[in-house]
Formats: sequence, structure tokens, C-alpha cells
Amino acid sequence: MKGFHGQARGRNESAWLLTASGGLDHRLREGMRRFDDEEEVDVVVVGCGAGGSVLTQRLARRGWRVVVLDAGPFWDPDTDWVSDEAGSHDLYWTEPRVIGGKNPVPLGSNNSGRGVGGSMIHFAGYTPRFHPSDFSTWSNDGVGADWPISYEDLRPYYEHIEAELPVAGEDWPWGDPHTYPQSPHEVSANGQVFQLGAAACGIQTRVGPVAISNGRFGHRPHCIYRGFCLQGCKVNAKASPLVTHVPDALAHGAEIRADSMVTRVEVDDRTGEATGVHYVRRGVARFQRARIVAVAGYSIETPRLLLNSATARFPNGLGNDHDQVGRYVMVQGAPQTAGRFETEIRMWKGPPPEVSSEQSYETDPSAAYKRGFSIQNVAPQPITWAEHISAQGYFGADLRRYMSDYPHWACLGALCEFLPLPDNRVTLADEKDRNGLPVAHFTYSMGENDKQLMKAARATMEHILQAAGAQEVITIERYAHLVGGARMAADAEHGVVDRTCRTFGVPNLYVTDGSILPTQGSANPALTIMSLAARAADLLAGH
Repeated sequence: MKGFHGQARGRNESAWLLTASGGLDHRLREGMRRFDDEEEVDVVVVGCGAGGSVLTQRLARRGWRVVVLDAGPFWDPDTDWVSDEAGSHDLYWTEPRVIGGKNPVPLGSNNSGRGVGGSMIHFAGYTPRFHPSDFSTWSNDGVGADWPISYEDLRPYYEHIEAELPVAGEDWPWGDPHTYPQSPHEVSANGQVFQLGAAACGIQTRVGPVAISNGRFGHRPHCIYRGFCLQGCKVNAKASPLVTHVPDALAHGAEIRADSMVTRVEVDDRTGEATGVHYVRRGVARFQRARIVAVAGYSIETPRLLLNSATARFPNGLGNDHDQVGRYVMVQGAPQTAGRFETEIRMWKGPPPEVSSEQSYETDPSAAYKRGFSIQNVAPQPITWAEHISAQGYFGADLRRYMSDYPHWACLGALCEFLPLPDNRVTLADEKDRNGLPVAHFTYSMGENDKQLMKAARATMEHILQAAGAQEVITIERYAHLVGGARMAADAEHGVVDRTCRTFGVPNLYVTDGSILPTQGSANPALTIMSLAARAADLLAGH
């Protein structure tokens, strides 16, 4: 364990830069280096979520002058977060957006974040790797797209980030078999239901992987199983950039400017290079000069920013000479199936993703669909549980009866690999935001393969819960996560950024968030986004 701690600390001191009681050390924020707008910094980063925070921390450690602009606040878990679903609404991006298509995707709590830390502030903490097959789905399965990099390019970064978060879990048999730096957490009754039912169905399960400290790590406290991971972890046991990479970035001279909405990337049409970004802070329009611009605003706001940054030389937006910006946005099908048991389960008592299975992750040659799905146990809080029940058509007395019965239910959730389709895309709407800029219009329609995957995942989860002894099962169909929209490709005709995360057409403009993913697998994307950003930092720094 000493060796593991030492190696992780050598790359990232954040866990040791918290206070002895595990809270944020506000002296880092108050005393952070501050740059003038007129000063040309080495890089300005747009967004401080999974990708932006890691890129910033890595480059700051190399002595780069880095400024991060984030549209939301610089959170203080002690004072800003509450153990309440309704009280956590401010964690989500709720600025105006327009949605459409045959299967419109609701935007907000389940797929976007607001403030320093991004959506990892309210993610469940589940951090699996992508499989090697995810990087060549077109070659292997005739669907999706091949990445211009391989799993081997990301493997060392997966290992590094897992150690820095850190990740707890059992030895992992799927994809590229590997171990985790911390041992698995104890399993609650909700996870035990999954284990029991899966074993009866011949389905393998494992505990983890979760980026939730199992025991003390530096000054990070251990998990106390309070169950409010999706509302922001006040304990700071769950990993989010706010506690995993931001303190180290500040200690190494980075500046993080919260409440700073970037409105446009400035490009000099004579040279074709970015010169900085325009942003609005406290109602005042400002401009930050930079030698390099890195956009990490995620799959809706990143395409929107690139499109809104059009110039005479780039009339259709930056990186968009071949109409690729905004295309191939993906969500994961995320049906959730609940089962009612005679005994009390109390599914909220523990982290939402405790036990998982990737046995159905790869393409099954006997199935009518390509690619696959993973399953985790999940734990909807009461408001979300009411949505599950009302989706079955229960209201009034019936809704109250199901809500009173809440302790008796266990719940599973699947992640289905929906395929990238070119017409699932972000464009600019006619509606304007408070700064007078067109808001994003996100159009989404499911493909036939997507529908079959969702159906198969639902049937599997119902089978598992019934095998565990559930007296009644109900399923709600929903979406999770967002990736794509500025995808990585071998050339400009098929994507927005190259294998180094640099945009085609603007040589000093990079994208380091989930929008660059060509495919998404059946895995939560946070670990892969962070790993891609760490790799981009190495490439930028010449290592």
C-alpha cells in the first residue's frame, strides 16, 4: 500500500492537500495564482470537469501557465451541498436548450453538470474502463466507428487515474483483465439481491469498480455509506475533480475562474490560429489571451461553442470544414428495473453502484443486435423513485402505496451501447441565451439496434430479480450520459479532432472532454475522459 500511495502522490498531491478533517483547504483557492486577461497564458481551458481538470493539473505540474474558465460556481461541499434530491438542483446545467428528434433526450440531472467538478460532482462514482473491442467496433462488428488510437494507448492512463481517484473493486475479469488499487467495499442488501439473482441465472458479477475511497486515502476520508452520491458527496470520499485533481492544480500555479461563461473562441483568420477566448464574468464581457485553447465543455456545450465561434475563414464553425461538429452525439440506454421483496432491502443504504456485470458487454453472435450492455445495482432516491412509479401509470392512492413500500424494493440499472448516428447531433437553435448567443438544439432518435439492446437488457434484469425472489418487477426506460459531438478520427472528413485531441483546421485548439469519443461501449465514460485528457497533456508537453 505504501508503494501505491507513493506513486499516486508523485503524480497528484490532491488527497494530501485536503485538511486533516478531509475538507477543502480554502487557502489554496484564496491564494491561487491569478493572471491578467491581457497576459498571454500558455493554455486557457474551458470547463473544469473530468477532462478539463485533469488536463489543467497535468500541465500545471509541468510549469505551464494555465487558466480554467468554468461557467458555474467553485463549490464548497460543507456549505453548498445538502443531502436532499430537490436541494441538489443547482448541481445540474439548467441553462436553456432545445431538444427534438423521435426520441428526445431530457437534459439536466442525468447527463450534465454545473460548476467546478462538472457532472462528476453528481455522478454515481462508477468508473469502469472501456474494453479493447470498443476501439474497433467497425472492424470487429461492422457498426459504430474505429478510433484512431487503441486500448493500449490508454492502458497506462487508466492505471494512473485509477490510482489517483482511487478506485475500489474486485479483480476484473472482463475486457482487459486487471486489478484495482483498493479492495472492494462491503455490499448492501441491494447488491446482495443482484448477486443472488445473477448467480441463479448463471451471470457473473463483481463488486465495484467505484471511485469511492474504501478506507482513508491521504486526507480523504472513507465512505460512510450515506447513499447521497448523486447529490454531491459532502464527506469527500467519492472522487470528483473538486477533491481529486483541482487542489493539486491550484498548488502548482493554475488559476480557476469560476462563474465565467465562455462565449466564443477567438481565431486570427490570417494565421488560422486561436488567440484566446471571450467570456462573461459577473455581467462583464472579457477576453483571455492564450497560446493554446482547450475546450472541455462536454457533448452539448462544446459543439455549441465551436459553432458559435465561426469566422470568415471558418464560416461553419471551428473544426467544421466537413460538417462534423455536433454529429454522432450518443446517449446510453439506461433502463432501470426494480423488484419488490417481502423483506426490507433499504436500497439507499450504500453507494448506488456496488455490484456489476459486464458479461453481456461484447457482441453476442447469436443475438439479433450488435454490441451489448452492462448491469449495475442502482438506488433511486425517493423523488426519482416516484418517477419510476408514476411511469407505470400509478397516481394518487396507488402512488402513495408504492412510495410507502419503498424500503422493500431493490433496483438494477443497465447501460446499453447505443450506436453513433450522424443525424443525432447538436446544432444552433433560433433561441438565444442571456448573452445573446444561440442555444444548443439537440436532436436524437434511437436506431433499431438500440431498441433491441434496450429490450434485451430489460429482460435480463427482470429475470435476475425474479430469480432472486422478487414478487413484482417494474421497469422504466431512460437514458444516461452523453458523449460524442466532436469525435476523434483519422481525418477531418470523419471527425473534429485528431488522435492527439487537436482540432482539424485550427492547430492550437484542442478538445479534451467526452465529446471526442467515437463510441461509448457499455461503460460509464468518466474514467476514459480523464485518461484521454492525461494522454493529451503528455502529448502537448512532448512526452
